[in-house]
Amino acid sequence: MMNFIKNFRKDEDGAVTVDWVVLTAAIVGLAVVAFNTIGTNTETLTGEIADAIGEVSVTEDSTDNDT
Repeated sequence: MMNFIKNFRKDEDGAVTVDWVVLTAAIVGLAVVAFNTIGTNTETLTGEIADAIGEVSVTEDSTDNDT
């Protein structure tokens, strides 16, 4: 039983797995934050572009250039 405990303490495979899980979770978390930020900013920019296009008035040119 003591050998099992000593071997268990020396084994680092589980610790490496936990490190990778934490690192992967951090990367996924940062990706979610980045996608949300990009999505929000894109939505805002799209709205501003739509407003600017809506404010443009089209007028006909009254001059006759077909002479």
